[in-house]
Amino acid sequence: MSVAPSVAVVDFGSGNLRSVARALQRSGLEPQVTSDPAGVLRADGVVLPGVGAFADAAASLAAKGLDQAVLRGIEAGRPYLGLCLGLQLLFEESEEHGRTKGFGLLRGEVRRFPERTAEGARLRVPHIGWNEVVFRGRHPMLERLPERDFFYFVHAYRAVPADAAVVVGTTDYGGPFAAAVATERIFAVQFHPEKSQEAGRRLLDAFAAWVVACR
Repeated sequence: MSVAPSVAVVDFGSGNLRSVARALQRSGLEPQVTSDPAGVLRADGVVLPGVGAFADAAASLAAKGLDQAVLRGIEAGRPYLGLCLGLQLLFEESEEHGRTKGFGLLRGEVRRFPERTAEGARLRVPHIGWNEVVFRGRHPMLERLPERDFFYFVHAYRAVPADAAVVVGTTDYGGPFAAAVATERIFAVQFHPEKSQEAGRRLLDAFAAWVVACR
């Protein structure tokens, strides 16, 4: 009997860890919720979920040594799935509550949605609810996902990548924004797959297959 791949669900004080872990387990993975850097490095894959403020998350990760563990895991070739803040933290900095440095793995910054669209219409912030994501590009995850799917979002800030090549999914809310970004060992989304029913299950199944392929 084959052993299910292990994934470290990085615990830096985020509130939705258990729901993320349950969703990963339904996709055939063995999630380990951990605040131990060594536990992150032992796993076959790394999941960084997150709700809350960018600055608080960055400070908590650094205080526990989890930021360096995540970076070392990615450098070692472990597949990384970032959810919501787990996407935003990949970038150089965020303007939320003052300028705060991120991991700097991807060039660009995190900015708040504008209060009005380019046409002058008021935009409700935060962006909450279901919205369509259009995927494009090449990545092992995308091979198992439909070109379009609807996911659940809750966020007031969004990433503005400096390199358009890393954007593999877009959503329109007052204009297009990056809903998914990827590199060879990174796939991160602004939405919450654990709250996105069947669409979320498809995405986590794709992540599970990617982790298996990289073992």
